[in-house]
Amino acid sequence: MSVVGTSGPSIVPKGELAYGIQLPIQAQSSMFVADWERTAGPSELVRMARAAEDAGFLYVAVCDHVAIPRRLAGAMGTHWSDTIATLGFLAAATSRIRLLSHVYVLAYRHPLVAAKAFATLDHLSAGRVVVGVGAGHVAEEFEAMGLDFAARGHLLDDAIDVLAAALSEEFPDVDTPTWKVHDVGVRPRPTQSPRPPIWVGGSSPPALRRAAVRGDGWLPQGTPRKHMPEQIAYILEHRRRVRGEAPIELGAISEFLYVGDPAWDVGPHVVSGTAERIAESLLEFKAMGVGHVQVRFKARSCDEQVDQLTAFGAEVAPRLVGSP
Repeated sequence: MSVVGTSGPSIVPKGELAYGIQLPIQAQSSMFVADWERTAGPSELVRMARAAEDAGFLYVAVCDHVAIPRRLAGAMGTHWSDTIATLGFLAAATSRIRLLSHVYVLAYRHPLVAAKAFATLDHLSAGRVVVGVGAGHVAEEFEAMGLDFAARGHLLDDAIDVLAAALSEEFPDVDTPTWKVHDVGVRPRPTQSPRPPIWVGGSSPPALRRAAVRGDGWLPQGTPRKHMPEQIAYILEHRRRVRGEAPIELGAISEFLYVGDPAWDVGPHVVSGTAERIAESLLEFKAMGVGHVQVRFKARSCDEQVDQLTAFGAEVAPRLVGSP
């Protein structure tokens, strides 16, 4: 069995630009962590997830690293909360918002182990999981787990096929060059039917092809806004060749935002100001064919982060509905 030809459910509302967020605190790379996050903890994480839910966000997202090599610790930090554990914690603290792994480095785990984790999370959260997967980029992290970094693309392709099969069927029957899975059952079953959606992350040509062939959606990783149209066109052209008219949910990641006029220096490359200005900036993604955008906010405290989430939901989000 292959994932090609099967699809998870479409979850992005039609006729609007949906919005989600990768939560602060859970990942603390020095490249993006704010000072207040370093002393924040579970209660602040819950506050933000609930504020996002109340503000109509489609999803909260949690990223994935296991062990950061000393060579990169200065830039990346070593605080990266476990993806499934954190999403499970947030599932119990919320009731409606989707739970996205953005992105889960699937090749680090046997895909049956990952299928068990995501199926359980979907079961316990009443069908709110979105499985975001990617190839990973830290060679020493692969080496620490006894994996071949150079083979990560092939490992991911095979793992997606097994994961999709195990999320679709209690007794998956799938052969890949890496794994052969027969006559074993996986329960609990996911609540979503036929399975939770699988969104593929990455912006390299192999990642774009992977999203087109194996993904229900695409999550760009570091694609500048000006290069989004060409990457979307590449995905859609390849998708049509291998999957015909099967739809794909296209995502984007915005610049940092600040709703209102900040009374402090928010730094360069931040879109701030009126709700109209911010909505106009985000709707440029919709014009490219994007259905959901991951937003992020500048803030000096959890209180300010929650205020930004709330302001976005009240002032910006209504302008993303029904616009051309």
